[in-house]
Amino acid sequence: MAVTTIQSNNKVVKFTQQVNREWVRENLFAPYMGESITSIIRKRMELTSGGEQMNIPLVARLAATAVGSGTLAGNEESVDNYGMRVWIDWARNAVKTNKAEKHKDSAAIFDVARPLLGDWLKELNRDEIIDAFYALPSESAPVGLGSAAGQRVNGILFGDATAAQRNTWVSDNSDRVAFGKLNSNYSATFATATATLDSTDDVFNAANLRFLKRIARAANPKIRPFKTKDGKEYFVAFSGSRTFRDMKSSLDSLNGASRPRENDGVSKNPIFQDGDLLYDGVIIREVPEIDTRAPTFYTTAGASGTTPVRPVWLCGQSAMAMAYGQMAKPTQLDNTDYGFNQGVGIEAAYGLSKMFKKTTGGKLVEWGIATGFYAAVADA
Repeated sequence: MAVTTIQSNNKVVKFTQQVNREWVRENLFAPYMGESITSIIRKRMELTSGGEQMNIPLVARLAATAVGSGTLAGNEESVDNYGMRVWIDWARNAVKTNKAEKHKDSAAIFDVARPLLGDWLKELNRDEIIDAFYALPSESAPVGLGSAAGQRVNGILFGDATAAQRNTWVSDNSDRVAFGKLNSNYSATFATATATLDSTDDVFNAANLRFLKRIARAANPKIRPFKTKDGKEYFVAFSGSRTFRDMKSSLDSLNGASRPRENDGVSKNPIFQDGDLLYDGVIIREVPEIDTRAPTFYTTAGASGTTPVRPVWLCGQSAMAMAYGQMAKPTQLDNTDYGFNQGVGIEAAYGLSKMFKKTTGGKLVEWGIATGFYAAVADA
């Protein structure tokens, strides 16, 4: 008995109309961004009415010796102040098609263009915040400002910095950097300091976090804590996945022994749950892209010239400024060729810069950040 077979062109092919979009991680800096002076990443909106650069006034605390019954006239204290500049540039993207291609589309792919563009801008914001943390402060406009690609990250991009510029940065910020476990690891030559970091003593663990926090508290100008409560000071440390891994391992015993087990304690214990770590008044937030966007220098910057190094940024208030010229805005291609071509886009204008102040001797000192450097080997 012959069995009829279906020729391939006659076989049923069904297409789902639902498009599966690649997952995009949310901007993990977002909870610490805001317009308030207490925010770690401060959004500034003054340039939305026009302009290319913004001046942010910074004022140091008064620190003179008190005058008692002596003469005050002529012994007044001057206010130490500085104006920090932030430049903005444009970021744009678009998706274009025409009626012929859209007519062939079985899955309405172009209908998800706008959410795809929104995801693209979220990723760009996150990645450029990381690039700005890596960058070195500069009073000059960023290289590439106004170019075809634009440049929204202010300062000197770490990958473009010379050895001399990196040395100047570590010297200017010597009171707010920590290299692993010991003060003696510090050197005014940046590459020499990172070369002291080994994967035994100089990883990001509980003891080294306490050391970094002491560095932050002793820095001058002062780093204002992210928040204070009942006399307790809290900072936020932004960490890549490698350093976060080492910190989590360091705290496993503590979290296992000290966390409550009653009242659904398991759901709050970081041994079992994903999310931030909290230790010694420091919120430790993992941002995986800190590792993936690390400049090439960090690949072998540690001991023996083979050990990878990663920074951790311990932040207080006003660590970074994000100046907006225009918030994200949807755009549309002007109809061309009698409306046959179609396109949608997105655009925004902003600039990102670590906040810094010029001090005596022309030093550019970061305002709200203490940076720790740690050995951070890749997973075997």
